Amino acid sequence: MVYLLVGQDVAAKETQLKKIKQESLPKELQDFNLDTLYAKEITLKDIQERLLAIPLKSAKRIVVIKDAHFLNAQSRNFLLSYAKKPHQQLILVLDFQQYDYKDEFIKGISAHGSLLRFKEVTNPDTFTLNRQIELRQTDYALRILNQLLKEGEAPERILGGLRFAWEKQDIRTQAARRKLKLLLNCDIEIKTGRLKPAFALEKLVVNLCGFA
Repeated sequence: MVYLLVGQDVAAKETQLKKIKQESLPKELQDFNLDTLYAKEITLKDIQERLLAIPLKSAKRIVVIKDAHFLNAQSRNFLLSYAKKPHQQLILVLDFQQYDYKDEFIKGISAHGSLLRFKEVTNPDTFTLNRQIELRQTDYALRILNQLLKEGEAPERILGGLRFAWEKQDIRTQAARRKLKLLLNCDIEIKTGRLKPAFALEKLVVNLCGFA
């Protein structure tokens, strides 16, 4: 079994790890069947040795790799292959601080394991918002938008930030022109009072995620 613990809520992740230990290992043998590694400090050989170790008087062992986002390419490739056919006696826990939707390693591992999300501390801006729109992550994009508005970001600055991000791309494409048209309509709805700014921006984000 492979678990991915993603987020920056250390206390919540430790609680989840404790639960995994309690469900998988006899209490008196937990210290003998648990290895905690740190990605910055280990080599591929270290990982391989831990994964091949035999449980001591227990049906399972647990290997935890902290700060897994720092794993090198060689280790990532090995773990991707391992996740497809994990050892029955081993529970592998990969601890990531953040989730990157474009990270092929996380996507590949999570396809064969259990992904558990925890609180992530973010400082959102319009570039973060635009990135989630491009990834069609509607729920996450709306959360970022609401956080921006809650923190006092002006609607016109949000629109300006999105336009700036798009203008750095090729605005001659049909998709870019459609984006700018939706943005213009949103600006008009806000300035004429046709919709409240928050509603107009939410409508814009939903529409953009539909074809980004």
